[in-house]
Amino acid sequence: MISRFAPSPTGHLHLGHAFAAWIAWQAAREAGGSYLLRWEDIDGSRCRPEYEASTLEDLDWLGLPPDDVSMRQSKRLPHYEQALATLRERDLLYPCFCTRRDIQEEIAQSGRAPHGPDGPIYPGLCRHLSAADVQSRIDGGEAHAWRLKMDQAVAMVGKLSWQDVEAGEQLACPEIFGDVVLARKDIPTSYHLAVTVDDANQEITLVTRGGDLFESTHIHRLLQALLDLPVPMWHHHRVICDANGKRLAKRDAATTLGTLREDGITAEDIWRRLDIEGRNARVSST
Repeated sequence: MISRFAPSPTGHLHLGHAFAAWIAWQAAREAGGSYLLRWEDIDGSRCRPEYEASTLEDLDWLGLPPDDVSMRQSKRLPHYEQALATLRERDLLYPCFCTRRDIQEEIAQSGRAPHGPDGPIYPGLCRHLSAADVQSRIDGGEAHAWRLKMDQAVAMVGKLSWQDVEAGEQLACPEIFGDVVLARKDIPTSYHLAVTVDDANQEITLVTRGGDLFESTHIHRLLQALLDLPVPMWHHHRVICDANGKRLAKRDAATTLGTLREDGITAEDIWRRLDIEGRNARVSST
């Protein structure tokens, strides 16, 4: 069993991160496996070394130090480009020059907006551009993302499923997302592509993450099939919310673990807040 905790060093950890780290740690420890940490730091404009330092400090304080902290997404861009090249060779990608405004205006003019888990589905403005037009715009330096030809990809791999610890076997239906972005204009990859490639590289056998990312697994399962990558199990656990039922998030200035520690809160207090019973007996003493 190999699990991982994969934070983005764009802020300090909060209670939701503590729970996510514990889920990954517990799964590995109970199976006698490894629990890894991966820095998802491809957004260079927001990631900071001080957030990495505080993350490691928080994990030590919680009794959840990782067995290895060797993977950093910002150092793995060639791996993502290789995956994109494979998909291009199979004619499964196309460049998209659209801005958010372009997409919003097209949806408004069409009078219909099919929705997927992430909101309105991309209406396909760039999918049928001529090869000459595409090359001219690329040669002219126009910024573009790379989108997956979802219908062709789904037809290529056929029926797929995955096994979830809590939800059981799930049928993968990635078509509900439409032509998803696999490489952004500003970053030569996307969350979906990077985590899929990285989990395979780290030989992760159990992907643990919040239930708010459950739907993303439809896309990740498809990418695994297209790129001939191993298929792990998933554990989509409960999401930690505030008193109003809203998911804790860095952007909403959720109270950090460091602040709680400064206020005299102990690690055991954290586990009681998170309603994790018997945590004492399983805390590593090292």
